[in-house]
Amino acid sequence: MRILIVEDSDSIRRLIEALVSGRGFDVDAVASGSKGLEIAFAKTPDVVLLDLNLPGSYDGVEVCKRLRENPLTKSVPVIIITAMADAESKRRALDAGASAFYTKPFSPTALLKEIDAIRVRQHSVPNLS
Repeated sequence: MRILIVEDSDSIRRLIEALVSGRGFDVDAVASGSKGLEIAFAKTPDVVLLDLNLPGSYDGVEVCKRLRENPLTKSVPVIIITAMADAESKRRALDAGASAFYTKPFSPTALLKEIDAIRVRQHSVPNLS
């Protein structure tokens, strides 16, 4: 399972990377929305872990919208992990197509359970192509 982490904080990005790679997942970790989109479109991830507050032209909401607009990534689950705990940020993220929303500090156990649930759903869906 390939996981893409888009998080501008080096320490949080490394923490999440260690958490999910410790479970045996293939991980790409980047610090900006534009780099995240570049990686996502080059090698489609199974899950995207996305911060909302990102530097540069694409914040997390914009990244999520663009992932949803692209046929390669439109069905990839996007889990938001952000310090922005207000209702408006959550609404904007979910409206953009986020699958789940976690506020920092987040529970590593809850995040891993979310990823495991996604993995189970992905492997239980028959391939119709």
